[in-house]
Amino acid sequence: MEPSAKTVFSDPAHFFAFGFGSGLATFAPGTFGTLAAVPLYLLMAPLSLPIYLVVVVLSFIFGVWVCGKAGADLGVHDHGGIVWDEFVGLWITMIAAPAGWEWVVVGFLLFRLFDIWKPWPIGWADRQVSGGLGVMLDDVIAGIFALLVLQLIAAAV
Repeated sequence: MEPSAKTVFSDPAHFFAFGFGSGLATFAPGTFGTLAAVPLYLLMAPLSLPIYLVVVVLSFIFGVWVCGKAGADLGVHDHGGIVWDEFVGLWITMIAAPAGWEWVVVGFLLFRLFDIWKPWPIGWADRQVSGGLGVMLDDVIAGIFALLVLQLIAAAV
C-alpha cells in the first residue's frame, strides 16, 4: 500500500514515522527526511550532552515503535517514506558536533553517504534485522560511522 497524505497525517504513528510528512517526497524521501531533522537538531544542539543523549535514546526507542507500526500497517517492512530513522541517524551524527552551519552540512553529507552506501555492518543490519528495530538499526550504525568521521575531521582542523 502506498500511503496518502491523509493516511500519514491522520495517524500519529505514521505522522512521526514519515517525519512530519517529509517522507511523502516523491523522490529521495530519506534525504528530505534528513533535511527535516535539521531544524529539530538546531533546537537540540544547545542542550547539555547528557540531556541531548537522553533525547536521542528516547527518540530511538520511540522510533522502533512508530517505524514498526507504520511498516506493519503498510505491509512494507522498511517503506522508503518511513524516515524517523533518518532523524535519529542525523542526531547521532551530530552528537558533540562543533557549532556552526558548516558542521551541520558536513554531518548531513556524511550521514547521507553512509546511509546510502551501507558499508558493513550497515548493509548487513538493513538486510538481517526486521521490524521497527531493523528500520532503525541501519541508520543508527550509519549515524555512528558519520559521527566518528565528523569528529575525526573536527579534530584535524
